[in-house]
Amino acid sequence: MPPSIFQAVKWWLVSHVGLAKDALHIYVGLGLFFGSCWLFRWPVRSWKPWAAVLLAALAGETWDLRDNIVYRTRINLAANWHDIWNTLFWPSAIVLLARFTPLFRR
Repeated sequence: MPPSIFQAVKWWLVSHVGLAKDALHIYVGLGLFFGSCWLFRWPVRSWKPWAAVLLAALAGETWDLRDNIVYRTRINLAANWHDIWNTLFWPSAIVLLARFTPLFRR
């Protein structure tokens, strides 16, 4: 059975972009964070762009778990948690810096 389109896209990116899967999580998290700030005109200090990244990370890991069940591969919840943590680390740090330091103030 061929992999899901989601898995195929992820592995295509890993093999063609030259970044490790963990690095892709970081880039996707930052892209979603700053992209949602720009698109919706949300301030960096707002919880909304952070929540957008959280929802996307949870959706991606849910899809991974679904694929584990459908394709009968091993479920590794620690790896799923690692991916969520990796995706949210820098958006979390940026929100905290924007809220509690003068770094992002005009």
